[in-house]
Amino acid sequence: MLKHLYIKNYALIEELDIDFRDGFSVITGETGAGKSILLGAIGLLLGQRADSKSIQTGATRCIIEAEFQLEGFGLEDFFLKNDFDFEEHTCILRREITSAGKSRAFINDTPATVAQLKDLGRYIIDIHSQHQNLLLANENFQLEVLDILGDNEEILKQYSTLYYKFKDLDKSLAELRERLTTNKENEDYLQFQYKQLSDFNPVAGEDDSLQEEAETLSHAEDIKSALHQAAERMNSEQYGIVSSLRQVLQTLQNVTRHYPTAEEWCARVEEAYIDLKDLTQELEDKAEAVAFDPQRLEAINSRLDELYTLEKKHHTDSAEGLVRIKEQIRQQLDEMEYSEEDIAEMERQLAIVKKSLTEKAEELTKSRTKAANLLQEKMQQMLGPLGMPNARLEVKITPQKSPLPKGMDQVTFYFSANKKSEQRPIAEVASGGEVARVMLTLKTLISEAKQLPTIIFDEIDTGVSGSIANCMAQMMIKMASNHKIQVISITHLPQIAAMGTTHYQVYKEDTSDQTLSHIKELDKEERIQEIANMLSGAQVSQAAIENAKQLLKI
Repeated sequence: MLKHLYIKNYALIEELDIDFRDGFSVITGETGAGKSILLGAIGLLLGQRADSKSIQTGATRCIIEAEFQLEGFGLEDFFLKNDFDFEEHTCILRREITSAGKSRAFINDTPATVAQLKDLGRYIIDIHSQHQNLLLANENFQLEVLDILGDNEEILKQYSTLYYKFKDLDKSLAELRERLTTNKENEDYLQFQYKQLSDFNPVAGEDDSLQEEAETLSHAEDIKSALHQAAERMNSEQYGIVSSLRQVLQTLQNVTRHYPTAEEWCARVEEAYIDLKDLTQELEDKAEAVAFDPQRLEAINSRLDELYTLEKKHHTDSAEGLVRIKEQIRQQLDEMEYSEEDIAEMERQLAIVKKSLTEKAEELTKSRTKAANLLQEKMQQMLGPLGMPNARLEVKITPQKSPLPKGMDQVTFYFSANKKSEQRPIAEVASGGEVARVMLTLKTLISEAKQLPTIIFDEIDTGVSGSIANCMAQMMIKMASNHKIQVISITHLPQIAAMGTTHYQVYKEDTSDQTLSHIKELDKEERIQEIANMLSGAQVSQAAIENAKQLLKI
């Protein structure tokens, strides 16, 4: 449960440091005092999206930090799985947002992701704001209520695993069938293409090597003449480079005995002499090898023409591309040969998964039916004291033909507030006050099933007053006492405010240059004044003060 909250530089809050108590607490304050800001800050700790605009003007960053006590709520697995330190008595969530838009999160001083905050938040606190009353009309929410009451979390995990396996297999099977159909329609053409490429037998890189050979053959005489001339000039007895180097080497060798420095030069000249002599021999050999072969040139040009034609036909620019395309066509033809067997095997696997999926869906339906019966009974019992003695809630579970992400059930809540009125979907018939009371009873049942440490009701009492408000407060007190749940109610009703074990007030304060929001825990006298103010408005009468004392039983 929430033990402590610290906020700095968030919206209208410059700095807030407040402890929260166990049991049933209330928060009051004028409209616009900052109650929604307080909830927004807590929402950031639960993984809601951060916005740098929420940082107080002039500040570089805001900080929201809360301390929770998690003893007895079985959350060790979450901390172990995510490699966070775990202490039952103290869990600290921290969120920091900079004016540059950067956000950092921490769980027990260890960096955490927003997703991890959101995941943990589902188990430690539930904020029920006014807009959540709209959830009552949402069939997904109605389904979730049954799953919570039926303790279906583990069954849903098993079903979800099977469902996505089923969907993947079904998609793969459809794709395989489509490919097989397409390939069969094009089988003759594929066979023709494969034969054509197999007969041609492209070799990777051959386009470059053939072009090079064609260029050589086309200029064979010029190449041969040039190589002969070069070799001649290298090896001529009178003026050749090789002959001259040999003479230079001999000349230097004659003086090495008297001039040792010349030995290094001799080595360098000898190395050049050997290299150029080898080059001369290579030139002569290549000159002899080069010859004009018109038949070979014609064959190369013919091969290149066919190669370019195939490349253009198959939309590629290389022989390597043709090799790859040939392999792809072969795979398509092989797939046709084995696809029928693959389809049969995949159909077999799909049938097995679907059978398991259907069995798990039936298990969910059975659990939901049991939960629906319990819900109908409990709702009738709990709505009576809230001024709806004739209210009836009926849960209709309609089986679906195809598997859905959360089973094969469509769940709809039908509601009637009066004896003779026809039951219709709850969104069509429930008034604002009725929705508030139905949601409170649902949240009470959900909190029992989920064992949430903390639940915050943000004006759950909208649309009700008088004795009904008193009954709603009694229900929240019972929720807090029977199930060791911390319940915090943000309210505008003095009847509910007076029932809190602890009373907090949110208020605004104007300074010379800004308006700031604060929260404080009220003492006995302050509480009388606040409730009297809620009863009579700005001008607090003595009668309002006496009425406040009566509500507080002072």
